Amino acid sequence: MNPFHPDFRADPYWWDAAPPETTEAEPLPAEVEFLIVGSGFAGLSAALEAARAGVAVAVLDGGPLGGGASSRSGGMVSSGQKLVLTEALRGLPAEKTQAALEDSKATFEFLKDLVRREGLDADLQLTGRFFGAFTPAHLATLHRNAETLRAKTGVTIRILSRAEQRAEVGSDYFHGGFVVEDYGGVHPAKLNQALRGAARAAGAALHSHARVLGTTRRGDGRHEVRTSRGTVLAGHVLFATNGYTDAASPWLHRRIIPVMSYQIATEPLPRALMDQLIPHRRMVTDSRKELTYTRPSPDGTRILFGCRPRALQAEPETLALRLRDRMLRIWPELADYRITHAWGGFVGMTADRLPHIAEHEGVMHAVGCNGNGVALMTFLGWHATQLVLGRTNRRAFFADIPFPALPLPPAANPVIVPVMSAAYHLRDFAANPAEVAAERLGRPRPRS
Repeated sequence: MNPFHPDFRADPYWWDAAPPETTEAEPLPAEVEFLIVGSGFAGLSAALEAARAGVAVAVLDGGPLGGGASSRSGGMVSSGQKLVLTEALRGLPAEKTQAALEDSKATFEFLKDLVRREGLDADLQLTGRFFGAFTPAHLATLHRNAETLRAKTGVTIRILSRAEQRAEVGSDYFHGGFVVEDYGGVHPAKLNQALRGAARAAGAALHSHARVLGTTRRGDGRHEVRTSRGTVLAGHVLFATNGYTDAASPWLHRRIIPVMSYQIATEPLPRALMDQLIPHRRMVTDSRKELTYTRPSPDGTRILFGCRPRALQAEPETLALRLRDRMLRIWPELADYRITHAWGGFVGMTADRLPHIAEHEGVMHAVGCNGNGVALMTFLGWHATQLVLGRTNRRAFFADIPFPALPLPPAANPVIVPVMSAAYHLRDFAANPAEVAAERLGRPRPRS
């Protein structure tokens, strides 16, 4: 069977309901009080907050509005789990660790409140998330992490044995794990589209295909922002470019490394099969270094499956088969169903694996989702704007820590990223060589 559907597209599944937007016919302003670079969750949340405060604000994007990773992500939402599971907080003083977890939890609460307050059509569904152990040895670590999450963030957790996990994922692929009942997901492109609408309704101007080329701070404190469509004079500037950061901000470029992650979507599945594979429509992730993340579509009809399946970047169509092989290792029942979409998006990684709000030479930056961006980036954009406009005296943890540069310049990224990814793949192979080898050979597990 051809694994690709006749209507296969190398575009995000999410764009079927909420495509990116082009506004390049609208001229850029000559001058604006607050200029935001990037039309993802952070940039649009910032624009909404500034416009609500009565500030003249414009958002510029080098491509279509909502065309970056915000509308390409897995759309999963959570609180402090990423900081705990990646051990990004290791070595911090206890008070800093507690502040990080509290503020991470606050990002989740902020997103839920924003969706409710603004009436955003984003398919926010708090159906929970299952975290699966890739190896038996990983299970003990997951249990410790679960207890830390429970103690530090107050989420509701259930520990599951390998036998019990079948009620969550309809598979014995994992070696047990835990469920966080509080977590869930959104339709990321619909959230981006809804934020665009809310920001516009509040008075923000949104401009596509206006690539920022650089900024210069003038003697009066204002900034000349050079773009592919002319120069804009701005009182304040915020870069919210995350994994799409480039040389327009050399300082930020030294602190963000873009890593591509890929996803596929199946064609619509029978309801009985969805009830078997993900009966409670949970989000699902695992404990690999090269993380697997999968979920049902918001309408409950498809499986969306993501990971970074190889060290070297390639076209989505090529990597779709690798993703499908891994998916079939978990759910061999999907062998008879075709792929309708395959796509990728750049994740913004930092040297310390922490998100950051940071000012340099009068320019503010809100970046560094490290693969956990929906709630986090929405919060960072809002909080960065509060700081810029002096609307708060409190600095969140993410705005109160040093933002280290990467050890090598951006020109080394084409080498660094594959080497890092290969190292992660090797660690996954060392942890479970039989499974990784079988996956590489494209061998589905026997159907149960």
